[in-house]
Amino acid sequence: MSADFFAGYLSGAVSIIIGNPLDVLKVRLQASQTSPQPASPSSSRQASVLSQPRNFLLGTAAPILSYGALNALLFVSYNRSETFLNSFFFGSQQRSPSPPSPSPSSSPPGQGQQGQQEQQQQQQQKGSNLATTFLAGCASGIATFVISCPTEIVKVRSQTSSLSSLSITKQILSQHGIRGLYQAGGVTVLRDAIGYGFYFLAYEYSSRFYNKYFHGTGKGRGETTTGRALVCGGVAGVATWVSIFPLDVLKTRLQTLGTGTGTGTGEGGGREKKGAWELGREMYRREGGRVFFRGLGVCSLRAFVVNAVQFAVYEGLMAELTSPSEEVVRDGGGGMYM
Repeated sequence: MSADFFAGYLSGAVSIIIGNPLDVLKVRLQASQTSPQPASPSSSRQASVLSQPRNFLLGTAAPILSYGALNALLFVSYNRSETFLNSFFFGSQQRSPSPPSPSPSSSPPGQGQQGQQEQQQQQQQKGSNLATTFLAGCASGIATFVISCPTEIVKVRSQTSSLSSLSITKQILSQHGIRGLYQAGGVTVLRDAIGYGFYFLAYEYSSRFYNKYFHGTGKGRGETTTGRALVCGGVAGVATWVSIFPLDVLKTRLQTLGTGTGTGTGEGGGREKKGAWELGREMYRREGGRVFFRGLGVCSLRAFVVNAVQFAVYEGLMAELTSPSEEVVRDGGGGMYM
């Protein structure tokens, strides 16, 4: 297995442990309804569940078991996709076998002026095109769909009830089979493709900004790299969720249709099946445009913290798992190597 697979897996697991309490709150806010009707028993049940601190760990099992693999698949597919796109559009010299990360472009000790100029030329060639960065991110989002959709529906239903991830999985399989795990699949894959495109694009762009204004302050390379990963990772996480949050709200409502949680239908858990477009129109008619941004504040806070830690852990592990020669290439700057 490649180093980026292991680093992606472990950093994904760490991010879930840190961010799950705020994720529970975000999902509850998305799933709740604001309507003139009296509060339903299901909405009262949700409020009582939120009052118990231990329930902020609801839905943790499914992400921990699968998001590590999802994160690993995301990183590997992104790196391979960007390498292919740069080679296809700009020639094989555009990417090296080990795609570089947006780390500070410092030269190895003892390297002369000529070596520094050559490295700067390599930086301009590798990962310098934001269009391929965005497209590779979209491709990696699509690649993760097979894992992300089942994980999301189990997590969301567990977080909007008091049931465990295992109970939810058994319930879905017994009632709907494997297809039930891919409910709202169309909205989920669209959300992932757009979201991860902006995810990698925002990280790359903010890394360039960070390197321009904060590189060369006298800090060691490791300290500078950690600071960049924390700041730019957090910025990338917030930018991603802002770009796709209405889709995420719609996905949450679709995945809780018919579960008795008072979401998606005006009668609090009806069994009527609705498409994404129909449900979106009904949400807007009943609750206004603000419904598509409910929970964005909590989500943005969670996104900054989780992604800052995730990028820092990932790059720290990559520094340990790659050889010194690979690390020089990887620290060449310019591209994104999550």
